[in-house]
Amino acid sequence: QPRLVESGGGLVQPGGSLRLSCKASGVGLRSYAIGWFRQAPGKEREGVSCISSDDDTTFYEDSVKGRFTISRDRASDTVYLQMNALEPEGSAIFYCAVGRGLHPYHCLASPSPGDFQSWGQGAQVPGSF
Repeated sequence: QPRLVESGGGLVQPGGSLRLSCKASGVGLRSYAIGWFRQAPGKEREGVSCISSDDDTTFYEDSVKGRFTISRDRASDTVYLQMNALEPEGSAIFYCAVGRGLHPYHCLASPSPGDFQSWGQGAQVPGSF
C-alpha cells in the first residue's frame, strides 16, 4: 500500500482559495481511487470528494459542489484538491486516502472513510474552509 502525504494547508480568508496535494511514497497512486476527507475538531471524519482509479471521474459532497475540484496529474502522480470560495466554518484537518476496492474503482457516491485506507497525516487548514 502507498504511504500518503498531504500538503498545502494553511491560513485562508473567507472566500479565499487553497490547493491541497496528495502524494505517495512507495507504491504510486495511478491505479488507486483517491478520496479527500475533512475532520473538524470534535466531529467525525467526512468525505469531501473522490476521483476514480481508471477514468478519473469524480464525485463531490453536496456542500462543496461548484467550489472544490479534485484532479489527478498522472505525470507527477499527485492528486489535488482545489478549494475555492472557502466559507468561515472553522478549522479542519484534510486527509487523503486510497480506495479499498480493486482497480478499477469508480467513485459513485460521497466517499465513506470505511471504504478507504492508507491515510496520510493530514493537512491542517486552521482558518476558514
